Amino acid sequence: MPGRGKGRLVPGAAPSARPRVVATDLDGTLVRSDGSVSDRTRDVLARVQENGDLVVFVTGRPPRWMDQIAEQTGHRGLAVCANGALVFDLATERVVEEHPLEPAAALAVVQALRDALPGVVFAVEHGAHFGHEPAYRPRWPIGREALVGAVDELVHSPVAKLLVRHEEFDADTLLARAREVAGELAELTHSSREGLLEISAAGVSKASTLELLVAEHGYGATDVVAFGDMPNDLPMLAWAGRSVAVANAHPDVVAAADEVTKSNDEDGVARALERWWPGSAV
Repeated sequence: MPGRGKGRLVPGAAPSARPRVVATDLDGTLVRSDGSVSDRTRDVLARVQENGDLVVFVTGRPPRWMDQIAEQTGHRGLAVCANGALVFDLATERVVEEHPLEPAAALAVVQALRDALPGVVFAVEHGAHFGHEPAYRPRWPIGREALVGAVDELVHSPVAKLLVRHEEFDADTLLARAREVAGELAELTHSSREGLLEISAAGVSKASTLELLVAEHGYGATDVVAFGDMPNDLPMLAWAGRSVAVANAHPDVVAAADEVTKSNDEDGVARALERWWPGSAV
């Protein structure tokens, strides 16, 4: 995805108008590689909120993976989860809005991918629960007992995300191949270094739900600074008035962003935000 021609900002340069909304991805962007949120990052996010501005976490994570984030950030604010399918209230730890993939659409995607890409296996995120086909091997802690069964049984009700894995393709190749046969049926993306895709309802992305959410607070795209690292962040970065990639981001994200900050392990998000919400010397 090419840049939008707004011109790159110079890291550390004097900022223009201060954003009113901070929208940031979590894993690989705000969260360090060890799973922690640094004190420096927590402090600047607190200053943003204390100033009356809005912080929205915008992540591919399901709500069941938000417990530690809620705890580390003071149980404040909202999170767009599952790439836009769910809005999660960090204070109450409840889903307050849903944009799911309907069963008929999910099954149409499954059939198209099975026909075109033999060897694909599927899993589903329902928000609170995770399910997968017997051949699908989760590569992260599930956290709760998973449902195991045929994919048509797992999508008997609307799902937050359909996950697709293929052992013979990297994520970029798998995404390109899958979009050729199912790109008009649903929203396909990835946030993985391996062959794993994430599929949402058509038109549902981090950007679409973030746009609705900030509008409810009286803001628009020009009020938003957005941070990301992977292809599932591209719609959000394209929509936001100001976009920032972390140094460890996917090449497509680096190319699309207005600015590149330090990596997630170097508190790149915090460093960028401190230009508008400065604190004590660090």
